[in-house]
Amino acid sequence: MRWRTGIRRCVPEPVRTEPVEVPAPTRYRESSRRDSPTPRLRSPHPNEEPPMVANELMNLGATDLAALIARGELSAREVTDAKIAVIEQRNPQLNALVAQRYDAARGEAQQVDARRMRGEALPPLAGVPTTIKEVLDVQGLPSTGGLASRAGHRAASDSEPVACLKRAGAVVLGKTNVAQALIYVETDNPLHGRCNHPSDPLRTPGGSSGGEAALLAVGGSALGLGTDLGGSVRVPAAFCGVASLKPTAGRLPDMGRLSVPVGALAIPSQLGPMGRRVADVEALLRVLNPASFALPASTSVDMTKLRVGVYEHDGVFAPSPGVRRAVRDAAAALRSAGATVVSWKIPDPGEAQALFFGLLGADGGAGLKRLLRGSRKDVRVAQLLFMGGRSAPTRSALIALARIFGQGHLAAVLQSLRGGNVDDYWRLCERQIDYRTRFAKMMDASDAGALDLLLGPPVATPAFTHGATKDMGLPGIYTTLYNVLGYPAGVVPVSRVQAGEESDRPALSDMAEKAAARVEAGSAGLPLAVQVAARPWCEHQALAAMAAIEVATPRSGPTDGLAGPSGS
Repeated sequence: MRWRTGIRRCVPEPVRTEPVEVPAPTRYRESSRRDSPTPRLRSPHPNEEPPMVANELMNLGATDLAALIARGELSAREVTDAKIAVIEQRNPQLNALVAQRYDAARGEAQQVDARRMRGEALPPLAGVPTTIKEVLDVQGLPSTGGLASRAGHRAASDSEPVACLKRAGAVVLGKTNVAQALIYVETDNPLHGRCNHPSDPLRTPGGSSGGEAALLAVGGSALGLGTDLGGSVRVPAAFCGVASLKPTAGRLPDMGRLSVPVGALAIPSQLGPMGRRVADVEALLRVLNPASFALPASTSVDMTKLRVGVYEHDGVFAPSPGVRRAVRDAAAALRSAGATVVSWKIPDPGEAQALFFGLLGADGGAGLKRLLRGSRKDVRVAQLLFMGGRSAPTRSALIALARIFGQGHLAAVLQSLRGGNVDDYWRLCERQIDYRTRFAKMMDASDAGALDLLLGPPVATPAFTHGATKDMGLPGIYTTLYNVLGYPAGVVPVSRVQAGEESDRPALSDMAEKAAARVEAGSAGLPLAVQVAARPWCEHQALAAMAAIEVATPRSGPTDGLAGPSGS
């Protein structure tokens, strides 16, 4: 297939918060004296000092927790209890967790502890508290996608990804909130309600995997499993200051879940690991990755041999000043790590936008309408169905009116949202193949030679205010580009919006631009992230670059605490 042009270079040889009251961690030993001093939690890295205090448990990553549990310095049960305590305190403000299985989780954690006490070898994620996006089946829990028509549904068994996590020892605490039908970047739906950002209750944590990102950010979970069709693990990670990865299209099995659209092979939804640290994302990816697909360790990557193309603007929607600065900071971090970094420009961004909306809307919204039958529609879903369901003459008139009144972004989306026949769909697929081929050739022809990675923003602004997507949707092609291409792409936090750099957006009549300006107002202190994309099957290179950026920006991690409203 032509879209694989240029990927041969990177395909490896096959290889087989506010502090909360939580139970204080103890040194988990078979013989512990009652009169021993108050225990202190040691670092998972034995040479690191000073010892950590109890509340720092909430800031530990999944790999750190797994190491402490395996060594007996923490019990899986106390870690599970600690995470549940965080959720119970924070979830009333967040509405991130919508289904829990605490009793089962405690029992599974105790089984991990019993295995360790017997001297058994533990699997890689043994005892690590994990949460799952609401649409992925977990036995006995609902999978609704925010649809009232599915409120009574209970999964008869675990989906294969969830079963895989359990085999790896993960302790599943429950399921997290989503956007209705997973099709917009705010986590809100008529069934479960709205999910709030960890730092500002007037803002969204993103979507559609927003509940996962919000819970990870406050330390209520150590690992999260989401899905990504157009940015659904990357946008929430960027908004909340956590890490995530959309793997290469087709790498991970995606079974046992509610999906929209069903059978969309040109732009398939992908499972996406999420975590507080890049190492956690890699650990989860490694557990889920089929044995038949090579996945070298990110630590095997020689940073001095990587060539990185950097862009601050996707060519469709202008980014905020802080977003641009975050990209420059990340580029500097990669240069310091030894990578060759050059400026780059996304080719033909309008075609990428047209392909994303055209391919996903090729059925004219028929699949979405079937799914929504019997359910109250979220206003953003209803808006999308209205735009996509117009006849060709009506759509043409709306496009013309949008352009006359300066609504260029709306006109571009309307131009792409149109159903057709099978021949129309095949022509779109042919255009997608051609775009993938041209894109890879452009990467091959950079001034520095063939590029390995691309570095840019994951989204044009910091976290949206609630309801902003009604006027701006997901502006630009920052994340959707890599769904069209099928490339792996990950997000890592870099910085926070500084006072004075919230916005430099000119006053325009375009409603998407106006909405972006409103989002940017009062955004100081919100997380800023970057996106690193690699060639297909080269997740290890993207993860290596993300880890280098993370090391260089240690104070930019997950959000702590719930602040006041925007601007306060």
